[in-house]
Amino acid sequence: MESPAEKPFAPACERNRDVILDALKPRLADRQRVLEVGSGTGQHAVHFAAALPHLLWQTSDRNNNLPGIRLWLAETALPNTPPPLELDVSGRWPVGSFDAVFTSNTLHIMGWPEVEAFFTGLPALLAADARLIVYGPFNYGGCFTSASNAAFDASLKADDPRRGIRDIEAVNALAQAIGFTLIEDRAMPANNRCVSWQRSPA
Repeated sequence: MESPAEKPFAPACERNRDVILDALKPRLADRQRVLEVGSGTGQHAVHFAAALPHLLWQTSDRNNNLPGIRLWLAETALPNTPPPLELDVSGRWPVGSFDAVFTSNTLHIMGWPEVEAFFTGLPALLAADARLIVYGPFNYGGCFTSASNAAFDASLKADDPRRGIRDIEAVNALAQAIGFTLIEDRAMPANNRCVSWQRSPA
C-alpha cells in the first residue's frame, strides 16, 4: 500500500502568516471573492480562508504545485476554498470574476516579462472596484532597503539571472497602466512590504 502523500511545508509561511493576515483584514473586509496568484504550498490559503470566512478564497498556481495545494485544502475541508486553478501568468488565464487579488513572494521569483504578464492578465478577471495586494520585498529608488535584501537578491540571481527584487516604482507603473491606484505601502517584518492598489472604474 502506498503511503499517503506528504503535504508541502514552507517554514516562512508559518512565520509570516499572522502578520500578513493582520494587513489583509482591513483590505479584504468588504471583499467577496479573492484570487490568490501563486499559492505555493497552500499554507497561506487555508490560514487566511479560515480567518476570513466571508471570503471565497480561490487558490491558483502552476500545475506542478497543484497537488500540494489540494492536500492542504482537503485536510482543512473549508467551505470557502474551491479546488485550485491552474494559472501560469504567461499562459492562458482561467475564467472567473474576483473583487480582490493577493499574491505573496512571487514577483521576485518571476522574470520581468512574467511580472508584466501578471499585470496584463489581471483586468479580464477583476471587478471594476477590485483591490490588488502584493506581499514581498521591494527596492525603492533603485536601492535595496537592507543588506539582507541585497544578499537575497544576489542569491535569487545566482539561481536564475531573470529573478530579483523589483523596484516599487516599476511595479507601480504596471499597476497604474491597468487602472490601479496605490492606496497603501505597509512595512512588514524582515524587510518585506504589503502593498495595496485600488482599481477605479473607467
